[in-house]
Amino acid sequence: MPASRISIEVSHARFTIVLRHRIPALILMVASLGLSIHSTKHAYSAEKTRLPNVVLILADDLGYGDVGCYGAVNIKTPHIDGLARDGAKLTSFYVAQPVCTASRAALMTGCYSNRVGMSGALNHTSRTGIHPNEVLLSNLFQDRGYATAAYGKWHLGHQPPFLPTRRGFDEWMGLPYSNDNGPLHPVTRGIPALPWYHNEKVTELDPDQSNFTRRITEYASGFIERNKDRPFFLYLPHIMPHVPIFASEKFRGTSQHGLYADVVQELDWAVGETLAALNRAGVADRTIVIFASDNGPFLSYGDHAGSAGPLREGKLTTFEGGVRVSCLIRWPGTIAAGRVIEEVVSTIDLYPTFANLIGATPPQVQRDGIDVLPLLTGVAGTKGRESFWYYSGEELHAVRKGDWKLHVPHEYLTVAAEPGRLGKPSNFGNLKPESIELSGIRGIASRHGYRVEKIELSLFNLRSDPSERNNVAAQHPDIVERLQAEIAAARADLGDRITNTRPAHARPVGEVRD
Repeated sequence: MPASRISIEVSHARFTIVLRHRIPALILMVASLGLSIHSTKHAYSAEKTRLPNVVLILADDLGYGDVGCYGAVNIKTPHIDGLARDGAKLTSFYVAQPVCTASRAALMTGCYSNRVGMSGALNHTSRTGIHPNEVLLSNLFQDRGYATAAYGKWHLGHQPPFLPTRRGFDEWMGLPYSNDNGPLHPVTRGIPALPWYHNEKVTELDPDQSNFTRRITEYASGFIERNKDRPFFLYLPHIMPHVPIFASEKFRGTSQHGLYADVVQELDWAVGETLAALNRAGVADRTIVIFASDNGPFLSYGDHAGSAGPLREGKLTTFEGGVRVSCLIRWPGTIAAGRVIEEVVSTIDLYPTFANLIGATPPQVQRDGIDVLPLLTGVAGTKGRESFWYYSGEELHAVRKGDWKLHVPHEYLTVAAEPGRLGKPSNFGNLKPESIELSGIRGIASRHGYRVEKIELSLFNLRSDPSERNNVAAQHPDIVERLQAEIAAARADLGDRITNTRPAHARPVGEVRD
């Protein structure tokens, strides 16, 4: 079937948005015409109480074991830990995929990233982005009269139609993609200068990366002060600790445990400064603060990467270390201090939770998230997600249901040799990097010091075996059979490249053509 096309005018230039996935005409029509509609029924709607502010802080490649309250030993994170003390700590919190773009697409849409045509990680050569017809989380807030801003890494498309200021943010300053997508890439050469944006204008090329965390924090503090008298949504997708890592002069060497610890402790300082800005503005008590990571640690980079703690593997894999991340949520007076939530929750659940909270009704297209506010606030008998599907790119690798996780046979990446040192990946001297445009598993391995392994059909009990080492498939054929039914449902819905199953309910990605 030929791709559908929609022409749009952007800044006096004509672009063509190419819908690259097959999609029923009715769904496309609904998505194209869908507008946010204000609800008057939710208990927390504007008609009944003042709308809460929301600050969403996202670290980049921070491991599950890199935060004190999740077990970090050599990294001090008192401000992040304070969110656990004053709010809720989630211990089974998942991102949709173990890589930046796909993870962020799911966060912003409330969908598995495959449903909105987004997988992998975009770079400076990409012509794609999250489709303009998708109503993002930021759009919901903006439509409800919130001041909105994003400071940091976007990574959902750097072509004009996909930029944050076209997608529900009043203001954006930061990078359009990862900080290694420039001349400082540890392996690949010939990448153009890294651009720093203010809204839709590039204001710097190859900025000093040691100042990224400080700059984002200063922008955040200013935004809070300027908007203290109206509801606001502040999105802080920090650039660190994604490689190449940098700490400011104030923090270099202060941890006594290497540069990575310095970088994370500066990130903790940034969280503390943002919380202090809320206090100075007098809005802390009516502000929800969320802290999470976009995926697990970039393990191949060794002393410049984090730790997944007790979890297996890290970024780029669908083992727990790649997709289970720290998540802390504070809402004074509403979420009880010191709550520990073991139920399964995902970033895709934030979209419907906040939509209901602020009284917005998104377009009636299929979403995968659930409203977890009752769970967060301790409503008796409420549960988290019944199941979770683990995708990597367009491959379905595993499903979780309750404490059980079933992997189907699939290839995965693991560190090639000894972890890298001083910013270089494992096996650095022997790498033969493929072009950055080649993002398949072997292309990624060639650039980042991984080797390809394969796991066969495997069943793990995550409560007793979070490290996924003890395959008990042979002992529980009944559970394997039940989870295989869940696998079949996921494949039918969102497709699976391993089995050449085409998605039945995927929406299009946007593509720009001059």
